[in-house]
Amino acid sequence: VLKAHDYFSQQQMYKLDIGWPKNPEYFTGQTFCVAVDSLHGLVYVGQRGDNVPKVLVFSEEGYFLYSWNDTVEMPHGIFVWNTLTDSSVWVTDVGTGKYGHTVKQYSPLGKLLQVLGTPGNAGSSLIPLQFDQPAEIFVEESGDIYVVDGDGGMNNRLLKLSNDYKEIWLTGTNGSGIGQFKIPHSVTLDAFGRVWVADRDNKRIQVFDKVTGEWLGSWSGCFSEDGPYSVRFTANYKYLIVAQLNINRLAILAAPPVGSIGDCVMVHTVQLADETKPHLVDVDMKSGAIYVAEIGAQQVQKYIPL
Repeated sequence: VLKAHDYFSQQQMYKLDIGWPKNPEYFTGQTFCVAVDSLHGLVYVGQRGDNVPKVLVFSEEGYFLYSWNDTVEMPHGIFVWNTLTDSSVWVTDVGTGKYGHTVKQYSPLGKLLQVLGTPGNAGSSLIPLQFDQPAEIFVEESGDIYVVDGDGGMNNRLLKLSNDYKEIWLTGTNGSGIGQFKIPHSVTLDAFGRVWVADRDNKRIQVFDKVTGEWLGSWSGCFSEDGPYSVRFTANYKYLIVAQLNINRLAILAAPPVGSIGDCVMVHTVQLADETKPHLVDVDMKSGAIYVAEIGAQQVQKYIPL
């Protein structure tokens, strides 16, 4: 029989990279989100605060490269989209000023390329697309876009847009029934055509078919202590990484192959320091490293797979 400590010593999956970043003094605000461009070896960090740069860019080795600020008010989620020829950075902005309630696409150097939503105007009308505190975005290689909207506003929905920003499908209302949301906070895709949503205040993850938007299942068994704040798959799609902000923990869950979603199985946890408050995470799909944006500690930490 395995004793508990033997079990955990076998299961240790990640270790903190204490040398990342090399320049932590550049974290001058509350770090809400992080996105990895594994193709180009870049890490983008979204932070909030008065008179601080809203987007910081580091190398994956941890060196500070540059920052930008224009037209970003209160970043909540961030995502890097790579095509064969180009990369761009998507930011969800939950600000209440003239730039807020939008999902925006930037060049890697911070040039504004596209705005979805009505800047400064919260709402739930669908034409034009109108957001209320959009929480996160995930963009497929094809350019199809998934948005969870929102982070506590009037909208509780998941929408899929085409690469020319037309609605393909939309699901979700406020509630705790099947396919309803209370603060849909993070969204990602697996390798099998499924959309995963951290349904934060319902303390569950819900799963949908990416083509039809049909509900496929939900996981709640792992989140009795604290709801899921993030959803990101490991590079091999074997595990799902979930941040639990209020208990300062990363949960590593076994990802189901094709077929039934079932309920979640927690394979491992990474306990962070008290008051760290991990908010959103991203995974480097080349190296497998996990980056954790921590609003309590006001830093991003990097965990590397063993």
